[in-house]
Amino acid sequence: MEKIKIIDTNADNICEYGFCGYKNIKQEGYKRKTDWLKQRYSEGMRFKVLYSTKDGSVGFIEYVPGKYTWRAVEASGYMLIHCIMIMKRQYKEKGYGALLLNECLQDAKKENMHGVAVVTRKGTWMAGKELFLKNGFEVIDEAPPDFELLMKKFANDAPLPKFIGDWAKRLELYGKGLTIIQSDQCPYLAKSVKEISETAKEKYGIKAKIIELKNCGEAQRAPCAYGIFSIVYNGEIIADHPISNKRFANIMGKILG
Repeated sequence: MEKIKIIDTNADNICEYGFCGYKNIKQEGYKRKTDWLKQRYSEGMRFKVLYSTKDGSVGFIEYVPGKYTWRAVEASGYMLIHCIMIMKRQYKEKGYGALLLNECLQDAKKENMHGVAVVTRKGTWMAGKELFLKNGFEVIDEAPPDFELLMKKFANDAPLPKFIGDWAKRLELYGKGLTIIQSDQCPYLAKSVKEISETAKEKYGIKAKIIELKNCGEAQRAPCAYGIFSIVYNGEIIADHPISNKRFANIMGKILG
């Protein structure tokens, strides 16, 4: 009989379960994410795996005290969810998302936090807001182009988290040329950034400047709410979430004609 349980990972056992569909130690993104997680556990990072005795890892949730978030959010005193995902279709819409979310809520209460916050948006790469709205969260802030910040607080007088803002001012730091901002929080970035930088050079004659975000403070000061990844070209954001090499070529083709 199949059993479902939630496993609280740590630096010693994370390699047993994988993450985001990755479980190949030979993949650069896997190794970089593993190293990133091992550094984050000491900051209070939780990476919990929804585990099936039949199918192995089928979902996960990643969250951290707001002080250490890798999103462009001011959320001190809150637990901030980076990612939540049910990876296999047969496990979706069965209440497992709420089960994972409850783990975060309970941990936040145990640590006497103000509540839990999360950045959402429509489309790929980030959770939609429906799960959170169903579980008592509310939208409290917005950031361009369509990011939303939701929170559930435990006390009425708790301060509210917010997007840090000043997006235009942040973009001024990058000026002319192509800049790719990335971090190891997402294991898919290593491969795509390598391919994109090669395409930029070979197809468009542009040498990309790659900025590696080394700590949460740098991610919180990123030029878009997603924090951990963006592509800036001539002072404008042309990608505010991870994209494929093909998508990058399409974007540049439209810009350059």
